[in-house]
Amino acid sequence: MQRSRIFIGIDIAEATRQRASDLQSRLARCGAAVKWVSPENLHVTLLFLGDTDNRDLPAICRVVQDVATGHPPFSLQVSGVGAFPSIRRPKVIWAGITDGGEALSQINSVLERKLLELGHYRKEERGYHPHLTLGRVNGERDGLMLAPELLKLQGWEGGGGTIGELLVYSSELRRGGSVYTVLARGELSRRSRT
Repeated sequence: MQRSRIFIGIDIAEATRQRASDLQSRLARCGAAVKWVSPENLHVTLLFLGDTDNRDLPAICRVVQDVATGHPPFSLQVSGVGAFPSIRRPKVIWAGITDGGEALSQINSVLERKLLELGHYRKEERGYHPHLTLGRVNGERDGLMLAPELLKLQGWEGGGGTIGELLVYSSELRRGGSVYTVLARGELSRRSRT
């Protein structure tokens, strides 16, 4: 039985990708050890399904396409910098979503419900917080080095664009880092659902 590491997300505009990459470079100059997300892999995750039986992929892709038809395209604005669990003790560094967050949360909620019904998803303990992951901090000392820089960048602007599709990705862990492949696309449309 073949399995794949699966997640559902959205892509970002090329200009936002470049600004986020520049931001990563700026943060890297402080010398903290961080595993940065490669620019081509920058995305906003809607749901992480994890290790998934490949036989379940057609049903998952159909759900994503069905959910997409119930939601119109929307504007996405990426700005501000933060961290989980907090900006003073960062472990995961992210860029915020200041416009489009409500649409992402609604889509996340519908996807989660439908995939739970199918048995293809396990609900996460923490609530959904739309963001663009930039990197993962290696240790506490590195986080303390980064915290002052993150505080200075609260007003960072990453730009935005219009989101027109949901994507189903597979993630393959390789020696040089993760390689993402788009398995299916669900086009957002203005068709209303009853």
